[in-house]
Amino acid sequence: MSLRERGVKAAKLAVGDGGLGFWSALAEVYPETRAQRCWVHKTANVLDKLPKSVQSEARPMLYEMWGADARERAEKAFERFLATWEAKYPKAAECLARDREELFAFYDFPAAHWRSIRTTNPIESTFATIRLRTAKTRNCLSEKTALSLVHQLAMSAEKRWGWLSGLRHLADVITDVRFIDGVNEKETGREAAETQDGTT
Repeated sequence: MSLRERGVKAAKLAVGDGGLGFWSALAEVYPETRAQRCWVHKTANVLDKLPKSVQSEARPMLYEMWGADARERAEKAFERFLATWEAKYPKAAECLARDREELFAFYDFPAAHWRSIRTTNPIESTFATIRLRTAKTRNCLSEKTALSLVHQLAMSAEKRWGWLSGLRHLADVITDVRFIDGVNEKETGREAAETQDGTT
């Protein structure tokens, strides 16, 4: 709530794991923000509900979903996974199925952004060092010195950050340009028209 009160506008997409508090707060404060579940966390959660003897077979089936270049292929892979494992391992199937819509939200955003928005790993790796350092000094810091330490660690981590792929697409996302399977809808229509012209 304090973010909104400080003038932070709603994001187009929020990426997170299964933390229910995060999603509840998002729905209350920024209900217009779409949700994308982290595929790294979801993969680990689903595999955890399968016996180790079948995990090596199930893992590439999960990869086939988030690695597909189009939502239709991802949805088919999703159905294949459920058909394969649901009868024997219903908990694994249910774990996957309950977040179906949130797992595939990234297909409605630029393909150049997919690597960054399919998982929370980019932000988690940034804060891994911060967590480690602050945990070791927890009882030695006041609120003010803790904030100062976190700030300095974040500024240090920032030096190793790379540019977001597809930076030029951010303006399109902000202005609600529609993307289909990662491609600007207008470009998709233009390609289809050019193909049709070439075949007539």
